[in-house]
Amino acid sequence: MSTAYDDLLDATIRHLEGLKSRGVRHLAVTPEALRALSQPPPKAARPVASAPPVSAPVATQPAPVRTESELPPAESPPARIMPPKKVATPAKTEIIPSPAPALITRSPAEKAAAFEALRERALVCEKCAHLHASRKHVVFGVGNSDAQLMFVGEAPGADEDEEGEPFVGRAGQLLTKIIEATGLKRSDVYIANILKCRPDTPGQSAGNRKPTPEEMTTCIPYLHEQIDIIQPKVLIALGATAVEGLLGKTLGITKLRGAWQTYRGTPLMPTYHPAYLLRNQAMSEKRKVWEDFLQVMEKLEMPISEKQRNFFLRAG
Repeated sequence: MSTAYDDLLDATIRHLEGLKSRGVRHLAVTPEALRALSQPPPKAARPVASAPPVSAPVATQPAPVRTESELPPAESPPARIMPPKKVATPAKTEIIPSPAPALITRSPAEKAAAFEALRERALVCEKCAHLHASRKHVVFGVGNSDAQLMFVGEAPGADEDEEGEPFVGRAGQLLTKIIEATGLKRSDVYIANILKCRPDTPGQSAGNRKPTPEEMTTCIPYLHEQIDIIQPKVLIALGATAVEGLLGKTLGITKLRGAWQTYRGTPLMPTYHPAYLLRNQAMSEKRKVWEDFLQVMEKLEMPISEKQRNFFLRAG
């Protein structure tokens, strides 16, 4: 290899190392320089006895290498656009509706055994330590495990916690009257709640509170299993909390009531909680709830008399 080529190569390497030490990472090279650099190095000339000495060939000079700072504006690399940083938002507990389960056909004996096993698990549940410590009874549910119609409420109150059965207080007595007005008996349907334990009220001697999203998320798998075993044809959600627990919707019961929803493949009718009717005795509000029940009766193909259709039509 010729001395001139070696000198040029060494100079080029030193130049590149100098650029690297100054932080330069990218170089622009012209097409002519690339072609020159792709050529093999020239071989040294062999001496010939009778010929005059031949001078070493001069290597083709590559085009000068320019740094990014020396590029004209037209050749400058495009600016890198960095995506905006995502701002973290605080975690929020939400109730996510479960997907529709695969329907399991059970014999009466298998169904009874599954229901009893579920009941036994719920009765000894201690997942919510504060509710376990304050409760008197786990309020599992009551009614016909083969029911076509199932009611879901919010949570046990003081009366329910005392007796271990849902809807036994004033609101429960009113619910029983409404059920009987359809032609059914309380024992024909099934009644349960989102929560199986009464929400604790520390420092209060009376009153109730709404379950927290965390409490509902923890407890609602029991209700899912109850519904899966019973396989009712229609569900009625009593009040906003029941709708939120079953559907994850927080629009408010006023906007949702009377409009069919779907819970894991089962028709669901949202309506007011009986406690609301105890607070608001207006005939118009009673009529709204009754209209919701009329829709349920039609869905279940129950007979509806003219008298039933005209309940609570008198202006309040």
